[in-house]
Amino acid sequence: MRVLVVGGSGYVGGVVTDLLLKSQHQARVYDALFYEEAYRKPVDFIYGDVRDRERLKPHLDWAEVVVWLAALVGDPACALNPDISLEINQEAVKWLAQNFKGRIIFMSTCSVYGARDGVLDESSPTNPLSVYAVTKLEAERYLENRDAVIFRLGTLFGVGDLFSRIRLDLVVNTLVVKAHRTGKLQVFGGDQFRPLLHVSDAAQAVFDNIATKQTGIFNLHKQNVRIVDLAYQVRNHFPDLVIEQMERKFEDTRNYRVSSDKAKNILGFNPLRSIDDGIEEVKELLDYGRLKDVENPRYTNQKFLSISNSHILRECK
Repeated sequence: MRVLVVGGSGYVGGVVTDLLLKSQHQARVYDALFYEEAYRKPVDFIYGDVRDRERLKPHLDWAEVVVWLAALVGDPACALNPDISLEINQEAVKWLAQNFKGRIIFMSTCSVYGARDGVLDESSPTNPLSVYAVTKLEAERYLENRDAVIFRLGTLFGVGDLFSRIRLDLVVNTLVVKAHRTGKLQVFGGDQFRPLLHVSDAAQAVFDNIATKQTGIFNLHKQNVRIVDLAYQVRNHFPDLVIEQMERKFEDTRNYRVSSDKAKNILGFNPLRSIDDGIEEVKELLDYGRLKDVENPRYTNQKFLSISNSHILRECK
């Protein structure tokens, strides 16, 4: 099949593209390279912003399947400029739904559940607490009654492909970097839950559903973990690590556990990589100096976009 990966140079997109390159599918990547300076993979590549409708439309016409990964990702990053976040995360998806009649695989987020007790499935009430979650939830609605699979991803972790930048603003990866650099973790509150998923398992779920007939919304996660328990799991890999649990509540009010039974039963979703696998992957990069400057803003969405907001986000349009 002809597969257009919109946002194919990113954290998830890099792994999806690698899987496509090993398959019989024809792959094409459309990306604005927000966080990258070059794209070197042996795949048909088009430099473009999703808000550039004239540039994107011929590639939609070429494609049989669109994997839509393009987005401003994360609560802090989207809060920098809510109007641009709406344009990219919501309005571009509305335009996609109106201008593409083939199969769509769309990345949403479990953040749409906000703060909820109990284990949440796809029928549970949503409660988006941020611009990011609101725009993703609205984008989901544009894809209703379409040949579309919507994945509500848990918080990703681990190392993806060899080219795309790793994200160090995701909780597992962040804790590993702090443990390695300082030997100490401060956990604020810590009772809040997050559903976690390795980036490669997210990409595999995308690839596995390119040619299926299944549609609808599916949660994707490997394990629900309390933040404080995650800190102690990191300590298993850093025996001298000191953990300080602080009474003060953290500013991030999200707290939710999810079920991925629907994806397991209907799609055969089977995440293989554990949290420990992801911790070891990031630790190895640090141990061997393969991540030289962990303070580089490019590894953190909010930091990078706060510096580059005007000249990247606006000019790409």
